[in-house]
Amino acid sequence: MKAVTARYLDAAATAPLRPEARAAMLAVLDAGPGNPSSVHSPGHRARETVDAARAQIGRALGARDAEIVFTSGGTEANNLAIKGLALANPRGRHLVTTPLEHPSVLESCRFLERVFGFELTTVPVDEHGRVDPGQLDAVLRDDTTLVSIGLANAEVGTVQALPGLAALARSRGALVHTDAVQAAASLPVSFGDGVWPGVAVDAMSVASHKFGGPQGAGALLVRSTLPLEPLLHGGGQERELRSGTENVAAVAGFAAAVRAATESVGSRALELIRSRDELVARVLAEVPGTALTGHPEERLPGHASFVVAGVSGESILVALDTAGFAVSSGSACAAGSDEPSPALLALGIEPVLAQTAIRFTLAAPFAPADLDRVIAVLRSEVRGPSPHRESSGGAAGARP
Repeated sequence: MKAVTARYLDAAATAPLRPEARAAMLAVLDAGPGNPSSVHSPGHRARETVDAARAQIGRALGARDAEIVFTSGGTEANNLAIKGLALANPRGRHLVTTPLEHPSVLESCRFLERVFGFELTTVPVDEHGRVDPGQLDAVLRDDTTLVSIGLANAEVGTVQALPGLAALARSRGALVHTDAVQAAASLPVSFGDGVWPGVAVDAMSVASHKFGGPQGAGALLVRSTLPLEPLLHGGGQERELRSGTENVAAVAGFAAAVRAATESVGSRALELIRSRDELVARVLAEVPGTALTGHPEERLPGHASFVVAGVSGESILVALDTAGFAVSSGSACAAGSDEPSPALLALGIEPVLAQTAIRFTLAAPFAPADLDRVIAVLRSEVRGPSPHRESSGGAAGARP
């Protein structure tokens, strides 16, 4: 990646396009038109491209070809998982999720609740954003159809202890879905061998642009033995699970990005952890009133999120943007909302403080001069003798 990406600090919203993905897309576009469902030579060429991309993603993420359904992104993948599994597997009408989930998970559950009479239980999280297995066990029922728990949260970076949670839910007969959109590009994830660090789930959502592929592409990895009700009906593409002509160029770019990201996931995670930990340590030590949000250790490698007492989060974002650094206040899907983040409120953070949130998600390690400049901007925006408030537990990195 180009060195300039060190100043792009919003990779959780979308990662910089990888050169491998760009090359793969251009090769498809330059080859000319072709519909994968057509029987002529250009159609065969397009079909071969889609099939090769599916196989490439399968090898990288530990899934069989028949377990991969291409979608328009993570939101559609989550919708297909929640609605498709719940409606096609009527063990009961009880859903379980957490307050930290992406809106596409929460709103899909609420849709089933509102339209089909499902009952939704939201398991609380602790101050670091983790689900306690005992509390999950307490809400599971004989009619629990589906449990959806994200592998990692976009706003605070917390990585769930998913193995125990998923094993518990499956032992009670429920299906398990995980939104791995944020985690899959930066942690070793294998659908076939069990999601990191090793447990089976029934469905997993991923998105191209988190790996450094194009926006507008994603996939649901789902056990081929499970019934799945499609969201989109029509020509029967994607084994009749997702009708609509496949975006061949985007799928090719998606596969190239997944391959490139997963080949270097371990070494890249270690580099980002070191850079992130230096950022966290300096912010907490040098910027008054700051506190780390999310789990201090089990968090995404390149993710550092803070609240800053007594300071407008928006003013900090503007100051950093003016200085050439792209930073966010949390999930891109909630950008522009005047309401405090539901995820931060679920962690027990007061509404006024929650509105001061800032989030750094690294696409590449910091250059020393850039880190110095970020700290200088933060210090200039934080005025007054606010006492330093450290987050508990330090800032060690999640193990890759």
